[in-house]
Formats: sequence, structure tokens, C-alpha cells
Amino acid sequence: MQRQTTAAILSDSGRALSYAELDRRSVRLANLLLSHGLVAGDRVAILMGNALDWYVAMWGARRAGMFFVPINWHLKPAEIRYVVDNSDSRAIITSAQLAELAEASSAGLDQVVVRLSAGGSVGRFADLDTALADYPAEPAGREMDGGSMLYSSGTTGHPKGILRRLTDGAFGAPNELERMLAETYSITADSIYLSPAPMYHASPVGFTGTVLRQGGTVVLMPSFDAEAVLAAIEKYRITHAQFVPTHFIRMLRLPDAVKARYDLSSLKVVIHAAAPCAPDVKRAMIEWLGPIIYEYYAGSEGCGLTAINSAEWLEHPGSVGRSRTSPIHIVDLETGEELPVGEVGGIYFESPGTFSYHKDAAKSASALTPQGWGTLGDVGHLDADGYLYLSDRRSDLILSGGVNIYPQEIENALSTHPSVADVAVIGVPNAEFGQEVKAVVELLPGAPPLSEAELIAFARTHLAHFKAPRSIDFSDALPRLPNGKLLRRRLVEQYSTPKDQA
Repeated sequence: MQRQTTAAILSDSGRALSYAELDRRSVRLANLLLSHGLVAGDRVAILMGNALDWYVAMWGARRAGMFFVPINWHLKPAEIRYVVDNSDSRAIITSAQLAELAEASSAGLDQVVVRLSAGGSVGRFADLDTALADYPAEPAGREMDGGSMLYSSGTTGHPKGILRRLTDGAFGAPNELERMLAETYSITADSIYLSPAPMYHASPVGFTGTVLRQGGTVVLMPSFDAEAVLAAIEKYRITHAQFVPTHFIRMLRLPDAVKARYDLSSLKVVIHAAAPCAPDVKRAMIEWLGPIIYEYYAGSEGCGLTAINSAEWLEHPGSVGRSRTSPIHIVDLETGEELPVGEVGGIYFESPGTFSYHKDAAKSASALTPQGWGTLGDVGHLDADGYLYLSDRRSDLILSGGVNIYPQEIENALSTHPSVADVAVIGVPNAEFGQEVKAVVELLPGAPPLSEAELIAFARTHLAHFKAPRSIDFSDALPRLPNGKLLRRRLVEQYSTPKDQA
């Protein structure tokens, strides 16, 4: 970390954490963890909302050479317990607001020897500030940098822990990912980064960590609100921000008078990822903010990364960019043969890095080909210039009458209807064709009435008839995680009974 006195992190509530304070508190935490018998490579679970002490917990674990495990605080106690237990976490750091949830989630887990709560003690969780005061603010010796142990979102079952080998690098220098992000997105000590996404997600962990390594400033929002984001950009003179496509849609659909109210001229880089973005939505964002929209495709596994800027995207609309790590191969899902340009297949990166799914050797093996290429489980194709286009998750493909149908294409078409706020497309059982296409749609508040037949007819003006939904249900809210990812499996489970058996 470069700066020692200026603010490292600003909370949108007005609180600030300086680099000097972050340094002192994280050193104290590292010493505390080591004094309780934890060693390099151990895991420290963080169950906390977007708060300044989140970074104290993260840096404290890293500078002790340990892995921090961000946990989604929206999960139920049994789901949180699974992550704590599966990760073999020996410490849990939470907040007073979530301490009862942490208590219920960790009861009986004898491996957990450190329990800390920011903002006050609750049950077995000791007050963080009081506990830190007993430990020195100077490192005990050489600080070996740890890392993150992220868990997959669990959109298709139990989340999987993604574990990488420690590099034995010294704490304080950017790691490979942080160097790449800083270079790709021009992140410097002058950068002011707005983070409205939950900190248990990989993207805000990676990007805010990069900003701090460069000596910049992070502005942390407790949650996303479309107009509040515009206000924060003006107030803090934000230079960099990251969103997911649902955030784009909500910002675009603010009244024009609201959008014009705020000065957004400080923005230099707006990044999006995590979920597919409809081309019309992205084009509208470029028209609004200018050619400062950047996209990347990656996963928590660190298997590979593609990136694309606005100018490239306008020449290759719909692409997620070219690889910034290693060559991409498109592989036939049945034969394993490599496919030529333009044909859809499994997406594999030639050098996937070193990761494994914790306690799941079978899944770890399934992510690699015999050649050692790695995949995130997505399908897509390359164009002649090497730009990658995603079709969908392999597990989300709809097979109807022997034909592969990709939900993303249909979702993109339906999302262009002016009354549609959000949409998910799934395959449901069909006695004749195996599966048929179904859409579940969330309408904009106050939108004119829209019937199933009208929306199906709209879809057929944009899609081949066999791709258009055979049925559409309307929902008050689709099951999405706060990071924007759709919990498609919940819809699949809901509609899993064939019509003739319902």
C-alpha cells in the first residue's frame, strides 16, 4: 500500500478509513490470528455487509498469509454453516448486525477458534476493537501475502470453494490479478472507485483490492440504488465504477430529468460483467456515458479472462472481448474435438492457472481437458478476429426436439420490450419435444398491462418461432443474487413438472 495518511476507503454514509488506520488495524488482526494458532494457508471467514471493517478483516487475513472466505450474508444459517465447515475456516469475523446469524451458523463447529464482531460483542463473538487493542501494530516478522478463497454462487447446487496455491509473495506488492487489472483499466493512485456491489462477490474484492494496492480511493456503497449511484459519482468525482447489467437497466430507466440532474463528467472507466448484457442495453449506455464502457468475462476460478472496450464492442457487438491471459479453444461438447471459427461449443482457456474445487476432486477434474485446458462451464464461439461471444451456460441449454436453444438470446430479445424490467428463460418438460421454452418476466412498475400472447407475439418478431417462448409467466421479482446472477435453478425446480402431469 502506497499512501499512509489519505483516505483509503470512504463509506457513502460519510465515514472514512485512512491507509494509516487500515495498516495499523490489519497488522493487529494478523497478530491476533497468529497468536491463536492459525498459520499461513488457514481460512478466515468474513460474514459482513459493505462496511469499512470488511477491509480490516481482508487485509488482516492476507498479511498473515491466510485465505479470507467472503460469505453471502443473504444465505440461510444452514447454507452459511456449509461454507464455514466446508472451507475449514478457523476464524469468523462478522458485524454486530449479523453476529446472531454467525452464531447460529457456526454453533458446534469446533474448528472455529476465533470469533470477532465489529461494532460490539454478541454471544461468543468478541468485540473487534477491544480484541485488537491487545495486540501490537507492528508485524511480527516477514509478512507473506495470503489470498481469497471464493465460493461459487451456488446457482446450480451447493457452492464450491475455489482454492489456489499460495505464491509465497511478500505482502504489500500487487499480485498478478491486481497488476493486470491496474494495467487494463488504468487504475492509479488518482483513481476513485465506486463499489455498489456486495463485497462477498469476486469482482468488488478484486477491483477494490487493486485500487488500494495502487494507493487510490474506494467509495463503498451499502447497496445499489440507481439515483444514489449518480449522486455519489457527482459528489465524490468518481473515476471508475463497476456494475452488472441489471444496474444498467435501472439507471437507463430513470427519468431523463433525473439523469440530467447529475454531473457524471469525472467518469473515465465504467466496467460491467457477471451476467450477460443485452446489446441494446449496452449500446444505450455507450450513447449516454460515451465510449468509456468496458466489459470483461472471467470467473472466480481465475481460469481465464477476456476484455473489450467500447470501440471494439461497436465493431464486434455482443462480444465479451479477446483473451488477456491465454489462447481460447472452442470444443465440441460431445466429442471433445476443437471446433472452427463461428461454431458454438465449450469455451476453454489454454492455461487455466492453478486452482481446484475444495474437497471436490471430480469437479476439479471435469473443469480440465486432457490437454490441460480449463473451462468455466460456458458455451460460445470465436469470430475470425479472435473475439469471444457467449451463448450460455452449458447447464442452461434448452434441448427441444434435438435442437439447442440458448436462453440468453431469447432473454436479450424480450428485454427490449419497453414494459419488461427483467426476464429469465428456462427449458420446461414437454412430452413430445423433451423440453420447450418458457419465460418468466418481471414488468416495470406502472407499465401498461401486457398479456402473455402480446409478449409472445413480440418475441416472434425478433426470433425464429422455435426459439420464441411457448409460455410466459409474470413475476413480482426474479430470483437473483445481489451480484446480479440469476438463480435459474429455482425457476427450473418450480416448473419441473410436465404439463400433462401438473
